[in-house]
Formats: sequence, C-alpha cells, structure tokens
Amino acid sequence: MGSQLYEESSGWGIARIAGVLSGERFPTGTRAALKRFSPGEHVPIEFYSFAYRYLPDGWEKSMDAWATIVAGIAMMSPNAHNPQVRYGQALAEKRYSEARLERLLQAEGQVQRILFLRSIRFLTQKSASFNWTDGASFILTQNRDKRESLNSRIARDYYSKVDKE
Repeated sequence: MGSQLYEESSGWGIARIAGVLSGERFPTGTRAALKRFSPGEHVPIEFYSFAYRYLPDGWEKSMDAWATIVAGIAMMSPNAHNPQVRYGQALAEKRYSEARLERLLQAEGQVQRILFLRSIRFLTQKSASFNWTDGASFILTQNRDKRESLNSRIARDYYSKVDKE
C-alpha cells in the first residue's frame, strides 16, 4: 500500500514538501519539533498540522513512513532537496561506510526508518543534500520486488561514485 501511495503522490511533490519545510516563512519551532521525531515514538502534534496541509491524501495509511520523511527533510532544511544528486551518490560522496549502507538496505520497518534517519543525520552533518524523491521512495516502498530494485539502484549509485574516487 505504501508504494502505491508514493507512486500516486510522487509527481505531486516531494520537492514541494521540501520547499515548504525549507521556506523562510515556515515556523522554526515547528521545524525543530519535526526534526526531533524518532521512529517508534508518538508523532508530534506539529506533524499532524503539517500533514493535513501538505501531504497527499491517504498519508495516514503510511503515517510512520511519512513522519520519517518529514523529519528527515526538516533535519536537512533549508537545503534538503537537490534533484541532481541521488541518495546513494550523496552517501558515497560523504564517505558513508559500506557496512552501514549494507545494514540500511537490508533493514525493514521501524529499523529501516531508524537507520534511514541516522543516514540523514550523517548527511546533514556533512552539509549534503540529495533528491528526496529517492528518500521518499526508499521509505514508502513496501513491494518486495520494487524494494529490491530500489536497493539495487541506491547501491549502484553508491558504488559508481566510490569506484571513481
């Protein structure tokens, strides 16, 4: 279900969501509350306020996934979304460890969301940004075949960059 929701909303606007969260007029207190979300915890009230205004219809069916995406974009704001840099490429450019990448790509459910946000914190500390369409797809895709294809693409982007260095 999560991947279907993403596919229906992908054209609608991960870039728009990132733009809203990164905007100068977006309340800093709300952004700070969204950044603090951790998978497995209750979502902050600020998430609901944001979600009902900006997320695609049906987001409630994948609330933990969407809360993770919103938290990650908030962490990276104001420069979260860079459509020219793929997620795997950003990880490679900032020397994210291969062992961490392996654990991330093998993880599922809450563990996947936790490890994903750790990778976002890592990229944020390195002042990196990437195409959040990749990040949203990684978190929302539930179909095993589509997920394997996505993992393969992230690994390809990572290793193609690592091999050039």
